[in-house]
Amino acid sequence: MPLKPDRPPADGRCKFRLGDFAVDEYRPIKVVAIGAGFSGIIAGIRFPQRIPNIDFTIYEKNAGVGGTWYQNKYPGVACDIPSHCYQLTFEENTDWSAFYASGPEILAYIERTVDKYKLMQYIKLQHELIHAHYDEPSAKWHLRLRRPAANSDSATGVHFEEIEDTADILFTGLGGLSRWTWPDIPGLNEYKGTVLHSAQWDESVGDLSKQKVGVIGVGSSAIQMVPALQPKVAHLFNYVRGKTWLASPFAITKLAELTVRDPKGENYSFTDADREAFKDPAYYKTFRHELESDLNSVHPAIIRGSAIQQGAQKAFKENMLKQLAKKSWIADHLVPDFSVGCRRLTPGPGYLNSLTRDNVDFISTPIKRITATGIETINGHHQELNAIICATGFNTTFQLPFPFIGRAGVSLQDVYTPHPITYLSVCVPGFPNWFQALGPNSAVGSGSLLVVIERQIEYAIKATSKLQRERLKSIEVKKEAAQDYDEYIEHYFPTTVYSEKCRSWYKMGKDEGRVAGLWPGSCLHALRVLEHPRWEDFDYEQLHEIKNRFHWLGDGQTYNEKTMTGDRE
Repeated sequence: MPLKPDRPPADGRCKFRLGDFAVDEYRPIKVVAIGAGFSGIIAGIRFPQRIPNIDFTIYEKNAGVGGTWYQNKYPGVACDIPSHCYQLTFEENTDWSAFYASGPEILAYIERTVDKYKLMQYIKLQHELIHAHYDEPSAKWHLRLRRPAANSDSATGVHFEEIEDTADILFTGLGGLSRWTWPDIPGLNEYKGTVLHSAQWDESVGDLSKQKVGVIGVGSSAIQMVPALQPKVAHLFNYVRGKTWLASPFAITKLAELTVRDPKGENYSFTDADREAFKDPAYYKTFRHELESDLNSVHPAIIRGSAIQQGAQKAFKENMLKQLAKKSWIADHLVPDFSVGCRRLTPGPGYLNSLTRDNVDFISTPIKRITATGIETINGHHQELNAIICATGFNTTFQLPFPFIGRAGVSLQDVYTPHPITYLSVCVPGFPNWFQALGPNSAVGSGSLLVVIERQIEYAIKATSKLQRERLKSIEVKKEAAQDYDEYIEHYFPTTVYSEKCRSWYKMGKDEGRVAGLWPGSCLHALRVLEHPRWEDFDYEQLHEIKNRFHWLGDGQTYNEKTMTGDRE
């Protein structure tokens, strides 16, 4: 039976009173984003556009924007997704130089976008997050960041200081491939020559034309670096412990069409005529639509035993054998026995061809140790080297290198052990008012990652808007909702090739086990899932002592009516 108006609430709540604010008189809200890669840049554009009365800041640890495209500067760095699919949906670029754009070209695109949307007003460079914890009484995130001190100079070196900040909403775009790792090889610290990691490339390394250079690895970085270095060095030694598939140019219909114009090219270079044609909006839209449709048609290949998977294996093997014909024995050590897509698939333009050159040695014998002057393999052979380049990847465990503490002192590191548990990859129970892009299970095996990032950010913005509009103190995903999602993941991946035995960052660098890097479905599947939040999967706390869920309706007016300003139609 309904309560009578003068009857006090049975649970002892304060008596209801109207708010002294208009329904759309949005309270101030402070949002802090971590990272100025693609995720932070998109957040920097969309949060101020979508959220009124916002105080917004982006903290970036590097000295420039771009994230992985700022950090990775090794020779040959490029994207392995077609250029016209690796751009923001709302910020088109018709001037890409090649089908697969180079790293510097992508970084320039990011920098132009930052300038166009005037994002530097929000960005604080060289500010590294070193501690984050959620304060329950205030419902705010408390952040500690490290930055160069003002008294640093070239004579005394860089000194650091720590600062603190708070946020009503914390958004992180830390990236799954942002913390590079050295290989676990004995003697690495004893080497006296030049030693570099692909993600820490030193552009002052100097002339390598008379140098003997060892490249360790066969991931995407090594596959791009080897053909870039091969013409420049005296001799290159590629140390490879695993196997990998390299995609045929004909795996993408649109690339196959373009390759007809340049049969010898694995990465088609757009001509002046191509770029001029792209200036026609109708032509460009059709080209991009066909390319994205082509890219999004690949997903069935990752289903175990599918006809398209079998066809891909046959086509890719034939292409690899053909390109390695000059040194056919390499194929025995490089062509995998696992399915296409179990490891990250890369087109690798020029890699196979470079392995057949006279100044390149492909070494599949495992490394025993690194000495002061080179690399020794387990068969006792020692190779003298002037430089060693470790293209050995990143820490893909999602274990952050700093404390990240949620409600009741819960550590994110603990929640992510033995594998990460999230809700749709965007949030985690026990961590209110926090959303992320490129967290666990965010990447896609085919399709454009950037459009997924856009949708993850829109999800975070919708949650922020709800928090602000309804004057909520906190929004937190329910534990049982995350557990249900975890159960879905556990049952999905065994149907795919990703669960086969192969070492991959998809599985946190392991041969077998939990797939933590990929979304459990296709790219288009992710977009559909994230489009409409299930608000019933969240718990909420009221901001004020009045616990009536409709207190946010305020005084019955809109702001324009209350102030007699603006549009009142």
